[in-house]
Amino acid sequence: MIISIILAHPDSDSFNHAIANTCKDALFNLGHEVVFHDLCRENFDPLLPRNEFEKDAPLPQVIQEHCDEIANADGIIIVHPNWWGMPPAILKGWIDRVIRPGVAYKFEEGDCGESIPRGLLNAKAALIFNTANTSDEREFEIFGDPLESLWTNCIFGLCGVPNIIRRTFTIVVTSSEKQRVEWLSEIKSLVEHTFH
Repeated sequence: MIISIILAHPDSDSFNHAIANTCKDALFNLGHEVVFHDLCRENFDPLLPRNEFEKDAPLPQVIQEHCDEIANADGIIIVHPNWWGMPPAILKGWIDRVIRPGVAYKFEEGDCGESIPRGLLNAKAALIFNTANTSDEREFEIFGDPLESLWTNCIFGLCGVPNIIRRTFTIVVTSSEKQRVEWLSEIKSLVEHTFH
């Protein structure tokens, strides 16, 4: 299997990086091919220019490579912090430029975009790992868990991925080393179970 990992966190010492590395190691141990992108380290340009709007627009080589990789992935793992109920801007820009028409979804002939698109992604499963410093209770009761809606309803659900699993680890800022080790063990098990 080909599994694509997309990491969006600027601090290489962050728990997000530990999550991504745990995923990578677990997938390698299962014998999978891993396509890994640390968007911040790669200085991914998140700005969607006007000339990329159209479905058949010619794309810069790096964007075309990302599109080809995500289209061909058998599984997807996204790792990012919850910042203001959203992914970091670099990841939102990756969504804008890569999860695009003709790659991740399409509208039926004659549909100008007013209907529900048909998903095109090959991935059978997507894992989304988030970190946060807001309690689960507050996230659900006050904010309505916007990241769940974003990834499950607005992105992967529309793009044809049948199995979407999201897990948030919180509160990271006050978590102990023991707690983080337990979380990483849980992540390893979830990756192994999902992509066995």
